[in-house]
Amino acid sequence: MSYVNEVMQKVTQRNAHEPEFLQAVAEVLESLEPVLAAHPEYIEAGVVDRIVEPERQLMFRVPWVDDQGKVQVNRGFRVQFSSAIGPYKGGLRFHPSVNLGIIKFLGFEQIFKNALTGLPMGGGKGGSDFDPRGKSDAEVMRFCQSFMTELYRHVGADTDVPAGDIGVGGREIGFLFGQYKRIVNRFEGVLTGKGINWGGSLARPEATGYGTAYFISEMLKEKNDSLAGKTVTISGYGNVGTYFIEKVNSLGGKVITIADEYGYVLDKEGIAGEKLDFLMDLWTVKRLSAKVYAEQFGLPWFEGKSPWEVPCDIAVPSATQNELNAEHAQQLIANGCYCVAEAANMPCTAEAAELFLKNKVLFGPAKAVNAGGVAVSGLEMSQNSMRYGWTFDEVDAKLYQIMVDIYAKSSSAAKKYGLEGNLIAGANIAGFLKVADAMMAQGVV
Repeated sequence: MSYVNEVMQKVTQRNAHEPEFLQAVAEVLESLEPVLAAHPEYIEAGVVDRIVEPERQLMFRVPWVDDQGKVQVNRGFRVQFSSAIGPYKGGLRFHPSVNLGIIKFLGFEQIFKNALTGLPMGGGKGGSDFDPRGKSDAEVMRFCQSFMTELYRHVGADTDVPAGDIGVGGREIGFLFGQYKRIVNRFEGVLTGKGINWGGSLARPEATGYGTAYFISEMLKEKNDSLAGKTVTISGYGNVGTYFIEKVNSLGGKVITIADEYGYVLDKEGIAGEKLDFLMDLWTVKRLSAKVYAEQFGLPWFEGKSPWEVPCDIAVPSATQNELNAEHAQQLIANGCYCVAEAANMPCTAEAAELFLKNKVLFGPAKAVNAGGVAVSGLEMSQNSMRYGWTFDEVDAKLYQIMVDIYAKSSSAAKKYGLEGNLIAGANIAGFLKVADAMMAQGVV
């Protein structure tokens, strides 16, 4: 049995009930086979054995009082996976689907994503099975205050710096930051995604969506192509989706779908102008269904269907893990889609990703494509440390260069290890090498 298979077997035994985490680990380990063959020192030092095990896993009770005066109890999580190259860094997700396995998968992915940015950030993730949908601002505030009352002892500007994720936007970050500041009596960069007036960075809300468009542009540029004139389908419509649409529009493309777990909207004319303005707050502020967009503009709503059945040039899953499966991949390929970019975290199943690679579809993996969000979070940390702020254009220019560099690193690493064109392997290898070398230098810790 190979070393990689031995590690995977051990990980499976220890985490048997965490399928998403096992899926994420298997994808990375498979990519590392040629690296470990060329660098046996990583095996001897147990680098892989250590990197698949979190440095710290936290799970805690979050009691809060709803508007009817009834006590509710949720679970809170923070997995601090790797601090080899910097403080733990990764978002908080508030969604009913959250459990320890989901947080571990997200934290594991974050290690390599953060390494790809070139910024000094380790990997971590957190969240709760709390659902902010349908809750009043007062209920969300009370939940966030209770959540931070436990979490505060485990985070800090030089220890662990959470950000937002699904269900955690500017409102939630504000409530969390206010409670942290109240408890520790310090104003510091403990969270990113803060408001501009109190330590936030310009271009942070736009970062993941813009970064996705920049990465796709680099993929297409390699083929002497661009986003101009392209038809794009997406799923999510929060910060990532709406700002991705904005940037695609500016680059001459057209996004024709948004979706949620209930179905999708088809807008053949493209989402722009008044329609994009309406979309901006639909989920991030109002937490309303994509169906509301269809009703507002008299557009067709496809109940229980997936946007991946719609013919397009480029597909961008931008909602949640494993939303695009092998059947969807076959539909996209049959309909002529030639580029897929993961704007969400691991939104394609392993089978779907394999189909795209086999059929020569340009495929951008999540840890490279959606790294723009954490990249600007890192830039926000830098600005907080300096007590200084850059202009929107300055941050956007830095983001653009980071995404160009991530594509170059991923493409180069894949080519170096005999996997040219496989950006999944390339991103995994490039991220791993940076973290592995840091771990080697720091000894067995």
